Amino acid sequence: MRRAIAAAVLTVFCAGLAYAADETVVVLQAKNGNVTFPHKKHKDMAEMKCTNCHETDKGGKIADLGKDWAHKTCKGCHSDKGKGPTKCNECHKK
Repeated sequence: MRRAIAAAVLTVFCAGLAYAADETVVVLQAKNGNVTFPHKKHKDMAEMKCTNCHETDKGGKIADLGKDWAHKTCKGCHSDKGKGPTKCNECHKK
């Protein structure tokens, strides 16, 4: 019985973490203004997979995240798909 209760509590806890990750809006600090990244919006797109940005399909930290990576990956994807911001002031907000 204790194991069943512990399993149920762990399941609810993990589901809460997954929900929180879905709703996350990540704010990246940059010299020329913060960049806001709506994680849920990107995750809900049919053509997006976790591995488009993350090293694994389980998500997690992005190892090389920085100006060069973001400009190549984010701006590159927005340009290729023809949607999403590509101009400096469309991403960077002061």
